[in-house]
Amino acid sequence: MPSAPSRQGDGRAGPQAVRAVAVAVPVPYLDALTYLVPEGVPTPRPGVRVRVPLGRRSVVGMVLAQTSVAPGIEAKPVEAVIDAEPFVPPAVVELCQWVADYYVAGVGDAVGVAMPPGSRRQESAFRTMRVVHATAFGLDTARLGGEGLTAKQRGALEELAGASAGLPSRVLKDRGITPAVVSKLVSAGLAVVRAERDERDPLLADAAAAAEGEPPGLTPDQQSAFDTLHVLAATGAFRAAVLYGVTGSGKTEVYVRLAEAVCAAGRRVLVLVPEIALTPSAVTRFCRTFGGRVAVQHSGLSDGERHDQWHRIRRGEVDVVIGTRSAVFAPLDRLGLIIVDEEHDSSYKQEESPRYHGRDVAVMRASREGALVVLGSATPSLESFRNADTGRYARVSLDRRILDRPLASVRIVDMRDVFAAEGPDTVISPALAEAIGDRLSKGEQSLVLLNRRGWATSVFCRQCGTPMQCPHCSVSLTVHKGGRHKARCHYCDYAVIVPKQCPTCASPYMEQAGFGTERVEEEVARLFPEARVARIDRDAIRKRGALSSLLGRFAAGEIDVLVGTQMIAKGHDFPRVTLVGVISADVGLGLPDFRAAERTFQLLTQVAGRAGRGARVGEALIQTINPTHYSVELACRQDYPAFYEKEVAFRRAMQYPPLFALVNVIVRGPTEAEAMTAAHLLAKGLHPTEGFLVLGPAPAPLGRLRGEHRVQLFLKGPKRTDMRNALRRALDGLPELRRRVTVDVDPMTVL
Repeated sequence: MPSAPSRQGDGRAGPQAVRAVAVAVPVPYLDALTYLVPEGVPTPRPGVRVRVPLGRRSVVGMVLAQTSVAPGIEAKPVEAVIDAEPFVPPAVVELCQWVADYYVAGVGDAVGVAMPPGSRRQESAFRTMRVVHATAFGLDTARLGGEGLTAKQRGALEELAGASAGLPSRVLKDRGITPAVVSKLVSAGLAVVRAERDERDPLLADAAAAAEGEPPGLTPDQQSAFDTLHVLAATGAFRAAVLYGVTGSGKTEVYVRLAEAVCAAGRRVLVLVPEIALTPSAVTRFCRTFGGRVAVQHSGLSDGERHDQWHRIRRGEVDVVIGTRSAVFAPLDRLGLIIVDEEHDSSYKQEESPRYHGRDVAVMRASREGALVVLGSATPSLESFRNADTGRYARVSLDRRILDRPLASVRIVDMRDVFAAEGPDTVISPALAEAIGDRLSKGEQSLVLLNRRGWATSVFCRQCGTPMQCPHCSVSLTVHKGGRHKARCHYCDYAVIVPKQCPTCASPYMEQAGFGTERVEEEVARLFPEARVARIDRDAIRKRGALSSLLGRFAAGEIDVLVGTQMIAKGHDFPRVTLVGVISADVGLGLPDFRAAERTFQLLTQVAGRAGRGARVGEALIQTINPTHYSVELACRQDYPAFYEKEVAFRRAMQYPPLFALVNVIVRGPTEAEAMTAAHLLAKGLHPTEGFLVLGPAPAPLGRLRGEHRVQLFLKGPKRTDMRNALRRALDGLPELRRRVTVDVDPMTVL
């Protein structure tokens, strides 16, 4: 029986030490393993892929470090070295190791995020195509008029002679040149067919759009912000800056000019956006300046497109990479600038292992590579703004909109009064309906936001009161009217057709309560039958290309009213939008989460900022039953500094981030009792002697998820390192429990 791989060694070599490598393997939660390097094989460098045995199978792992083992220590040998040079740059490999350590994750999980699709296979994942080239003899023949050739052969040869890079066979076919004609040219020695790499390029349409128009000049405010940031970038050392700019102040143009300056100095740029929906506009703007030297990385691309874009980046063929959170691991060398746009957005936090935050990893990468990181937002996270407030980061402000356009005026609609006058089922208040009608009469556009999907949020029996709940999760099912009128779980995707009778008591009185974006869309269409209404939420954009199509139609003025979730609230620039309506503005305030007020303020401020970005003045109407809550009041005034002061005081009193560090630990089990027992065992092993608190265990707010019961405990204190180390020691002492534990360092939600 072959010996088992050993854990990563400490690197200390005795006189007879055997060469070895520490390897990250694709197994959740697993630390690096040590493998022997066979005699005669050069020791592979960090970042090189190797094939190694693991149990009864072979897997492709990545070398993290060169090490050694003492004679007599059992370790399996590396089976094959796949790459001659590092596949992933060593700097990115080191960043992945930091991520694994900081977020208490397996190093294989972290390395996996940095690798492109297909990289676990040994064979190439590149696509090839047949390209036809004219030979030297063929070029001479074409110059002499193609004597002795048929008209079709002569025409084909002339086409090839005019294409120095050759022509793909499919292009020739589109031009009416058949394979038989090509075959005749090849057999006569006039042409040759080669298999060449065919790279899938998702940027063609964006690059074409970017060719139109000239970039605008900088306003005095933008120029001042650029000058400050340029000085920081030119130092060639790590710097961090918060670019705090009100909505519509032109942060993107500052980003582009700064990127241009950094690239002119011989360094490269990484641009992060929180949502796939925001990449097309960013790509278009950067392509206008950088042309084809732009690459994109996000999960909305096909595996082939992501693979080919990743390798373009790795080969050094691009200056700017634009992508969502995983793009922070892009294999860029000579990195001089990282931009994190809408840095406050919770989409930067990954929900599975490793549970990293793209913004925070970006800051760490910049610090390791001597780059400037710019964190931009109209509503900065408390963490980032506090770092600027205390002088750890520079603070750069854009206080006015482009052309001094005013911020949208904001009106609060107290839905308590509306419900009293119109009834509790009112979705769109008379004030909002009047405002939408006014915009329609003027040929202007409106956005209507509700951060809740579906038609109705719950179904229950009016006779016995039994609600329809997910059998796998502790949540009510949401009714979706599209398709077969199903009730669906938004966590595990369980779905069932809404019954006509109660499954418990057979009563026919099944009621639906609450409402989501589907209901709002229908209400707008009912009130304004002449309006062109569309909806953007996760259900409406399941098909590839649906999101960009809807946004394109709205930008072109083909949609009058766009209803959506938070996806429509950030980053978009629609000059025709003069009205924003917010339904149930306080929907998130009732959640048992210390970030609820911050998220509400950010969402309301951001969506109000979509109005009035063109020449016409904008207005926002916010429907709420909690008009005096400070997050709502201050969002209406768009007063971030006042909100920051009030929220920081609350966090300080409650010892919450960013004043204190927090780690959320979820223990799962087949029953609540088993989960609770395991959680108590883990808590007992933490030994909080380093000045941090252990709170819990207690049932999690979402007590059951995907069939598993969940128990929660928190670690809270001033030093993350102490808490992480204690947690790691406790988990090492309970190896059978590790796969049932979810660790979330710096959680964005505590549900």
